[in-house]
Amino acid sequence: MAEIGILQQYKPFFTDSYRYNVVYGGRGKGATWSIARGLLVEACEKRHRILCTREFQNSINESVYHTLKEQIITLGLESNFEVQKNTIVSLTGSEFIFKGLRHNVDSIKSMEGITRVWVAEADKVPQDSWDKLIPTIRTDDSKFFIDFNTDTVDDPVYRMFVKQKREDTFVLFQTYKDNKFFPEVLLKDMEHDRKYNFDKYMWVWEGNPRSFSDSCVFAGKFEIDDFETIDNAEFMQGIDWGFAHDPTVMVRCYAHGGNLYIENEVGGVGVEIDALPGLFENIPDSYKWQSVADSARPELISYLKKRGYRITSSKKGKGSIVEGIDRLRNYDKIIIHPRCKNTIEEFKLYSYKTNTTTGDIMPIVEDANNHYIDALRYATETRGTYTAGR
Repeated sequence: MAEIGILQQYKPFFTDSYRYNVVYGGRGKGATWSIARGLLVEACEKRHRILCTREFQNSINESVYHTLKEQIITLGLESNFEVQKNTIVSLTGSEFIFKGLRHNVDSIKSMEGITRVWVAEADKVPQDSWDKLIPTIRTDDSKFFIDFNTDTVDDPVYRMFVKQKREDTFVLFQTYKDNKFFPEVLLKDMEHDRKYNFDKYMWVWEGNPRSFSDSCVFAGKFEIDDFETIDNAEFMQGIDWGFAHDPTVMVRCYAHGGNLYIENEVGGVGVEIDALPGLFENIPDSYKWQSVADSARPELISYLKKRGYRITSSKKGKGSIVEGIDRLRNYDKIIIHPRCKNTIEEFKLYSYKTNTTTGDIMPIVEDANNHYIDALRYATETRGTYTAGR
């Protein structure tokens, strides 16, 4: 087998004997493909049972399965592996297993012979899942590969492996600046955030920890959960139009049992008018449900109406933002599906202004990190009504 390259800084993960190998920091750091390549090499060298896990995984598409599959092709290792529907096996008998922790942690506890564990998006793994997973992996010389983008210093993975110095742990802090193969498509996203949303840039790309504070508009009000959408859900949809550098977005949600469930999202920057239906069709049957859109672009509302969308203008005016925030906060809980990544980011960043002299929080919301939240405000102005066709 030809030599397979990974970023130099990740080599201790595979050459040293640390039980816990942790990489954290900002987006685009090259961790995913470096870990994938290292594990593929190990799978070719000897027999391993490799558990690839994360907190939320309802299907194989939400795992690192496709990353491993693509790396097998990129590296020309097709003759060394059999890529099956739900697993990957090597000629040495190594097996890659893909399971989410939220619904499978007890079944994982019964697994025997796991020698490698790759925990992706580890910032989303709660303490209870760690407490069940770690004692399960007890094979001699077994290892964990733990990968996450920095969220808060209070996340269990940050407290366990970054705050606490451990002799059995190798910790690596990385950002896009450490990745010489940083992709062009992410470079554009990074430069956009650095120019137009510096707080988000410092958190998402530079890997600075984010802290919840009293200034966070929805602090303590939302949670992330891979819920199953209820039967006969009455969807509400909101649309916020993009301008020069802002995304055009649609958010779908529904109310149930006192909670608001954010079920799906879609968005894009620089979307042309004739591409709007194609964008919104990424949310299944979006044209069948009532949407409330930002009233600032009546020509776009008219365009979508002519193409079969049920769409009305939002109510805007003095106090409408505060009214919309109050309406959202009146739900017992706002529960966001993990696939709604942009909505999650905004809920974490959406804040009240702080007086630069006194540090006091002012009753004025920052006009930033609010595109998906604005769409959500519009959506909840009214309840959606389902129709059978266009």
